[in-house]
Amino acid sequence: MTAPPPCAIEVRGLRKRYGNFEAVRGIDLRVERAEVFALLGPNGAGKTTTVEILEGHRERDGGDVSVLGHDPQRHDRAFHERIGIVLQSTGVEPYLTVEETIRQFAGFYPRSRPTDEILEVVGLTGQRHERVRRLSGGQQRRLDVAVGLAGDPDLLFLDEPTTGFDPAARRQAWGLVRNLQALGKTVFLTTHYMDEAQQLADRLAIIVDGEIVAEGAPSELLDRDHVTTIRFRRPPSMAVLADGLPGELVIDGEEVTIRTTEPTRALALLTGRAAERGIELDGLSVSRASLEDVYLQLAGPAAAPRDGAGEP
Repeated sequence: MTAPPPCAIEVRGLRKRYGNFEAVRGIDLRVERAEVFALLGPNGAGKTTTVEILEGHRERDGGDVSVLGHDPQRHDRAFHERIGIVLQSTGVEPYLTVEETIRQFAGFYPRSRPTDEILEVVGLTGQRHERVRRLSGGQQRRLDVAVGLAGDPDLLFLDEPTTGFDPAARRQAWGLVRNLQALGKTVFLTTHYMDEAQQLADRLAIIVDGEIVAEGAPSELLDRDHVTTIRFRRPPSMAVLADGLPGELVIDGEEVTIRTTEPTRALALLTGRAAERGIELDGLSVSRASLEDVYLQLAGPAAAPRDGAGEP
């Protein structure tokens, strides 16, 4: 019996060019089995191109790619039977019921997961007889995932799974992803929500201008930035408080921000001076860098949204 490949996805030196534009510039990636992996990046960074190559929907110009032991570019039937893809929007027949929809897609695969199990995993057991057109936005997104699970895939690609969700629906979707991992599924996730990546991903990579600029567990990326941020509302006598504080001081309107690698010393000086002069530091907060801070620092100007910009 052939041993399974040691990882779910392995990419070495991946390149893709569109004319004179090189969208993906020799990236390396490795995704372990039963891992939730997030690929982050601004529009135009090469994220979508990379995912489409992994899914077998786009051909590469260079490098080696192995997904579940298959080269996606060969379009082996056995490869497509083992992956599931959940796009940002999935077109399904609105007049079918939830159960009918899942059974319909399950019929396209040689093996399928029992419908009752899929309904339970995605949290749609109570809507099994509901017509698709009557589902809420969050329920329709759950159905998208259910369709992706119909063939009992080993690897599931999730593209922006919670775009447009309210906070409660997003938390429910996060629980769904954790359920998938508990089933032993590998999940390859793309998202623009940094808190989502931080909550769900075992590891993540940030791609900018076609190159991976950072990769690792969210905690590892956060440890790269040892800067602490101190914030408070600007008091009338700011000048007497600011002199000699360690770190970068930024005053933006009524908000004062201090980014420092010496938070204990900075706070001691700041609060000591304020106490001596009877100055109250309204809204005082102290925080370490968030994943969003790290992402914006690494992505730079490319992270700014561009109206109407698609991604190659």
